[in-house]
Amino acid sequence: MKTQLIKKSRIDGHTILIGLMAYPIRHSMSPTMHNSAFEKLGLNYAYLVFEVTNKELPDAVQAIRALGLRGSNISMPNKQKVIPLLDKLDPAAEMIGAVNTVVNDNGVLTGYTTDGTGFMKALDVEGVNIIDEKMTLVGAGGAGTAIAIQAALDGVKEIALFNRHDAQYETAKRNVEVINAKTKCKATLYDADDKEALRQQISDSVIYCDATSAGMHPLEDVSVIEDPTMFRKDLVVFDTVYAPRETKLMRIAKQAGVERIFNGLGMMLYQGATAFKMWTGEEMPVDYIRELLFNGDQN
Repeated sequence: MKTQLIKKSRIDGHTILIGLMAYPIRHSMSPTMHNSAFEKLGLNYAYLVFEVTNKELPDAVQAIRALGLRGSNISMPNKQKVIPLLDKLDPAAEMIGAVNTVVNDNGVLTGYTTDGTGFMKALDVEGVNIIDEKMTLVGAGGAGTAIAIQAALDGVKEIALFNRHDAQYETAKRNVEVINAKTKCKATLYDADDKEALRQQISDSVIYCDATSAGMHPLEDVSVIEDPTMFRKDLVVFDTVYAPRETKLMRIAKQAGVERIFNGLGMMLYQGATAFKMWTGEEMPVDYIRELLFNGDQN
């Protein structure tokens, strides 16, 4: 492995370490986001990526305690598997059943979820309102679950949730039950392989959100929707994938003439800003990081 020289090191004997545990994850922009924010604010923290699968996760979480990390982000495939390894859960994380942020307070590990709030904030700053409206959402993993439940808590009127009959289908059923029991939102579960049902639900939704791994490496040539006629111009299309910057789904939406298309960069920014505050007690310089990551453009 080729060693990269660092021009100016901020790391010393007092540097506080924060991690990101997921697999695959080398593509992540989170290290750039957090380390740039630390440097901008003059904070002696460092954020590093660790490729961790479900198999290594128990040892990795114990390392947070043993090595005194301030915390860690958690991403696929670990967002649900990490829960029994933690000491406490934030009420929202408990309801969602997934964790993407761990905070270490003197050896006590608390799990939070910031994906759903990041999604809603990303839409809000773009002037997209889905409160009292209908959303079609595909995927019931960690991000999809957080989006569905946070949207319902925030006041989305109806969610058509689609998932294949795979390992996450039971999670999808749970999500619908929780939303219908604990919020005013109406949620209905459909099979993601039923393309006619997907077309019908999209037709009266204001937003279509893909929260699957389709489009992400190594699935760059995969999209849940292949037919551009399933979209209309005034629909909002949101793909939670942000690497690559433009996914196959986004290209199909452009082909359909959709005017408001977003990748997951905005969601990543705002979920990161929430976690940043939990770890450091400081506000992330969001405008600076947005310009750094997006070059003034979130699409």
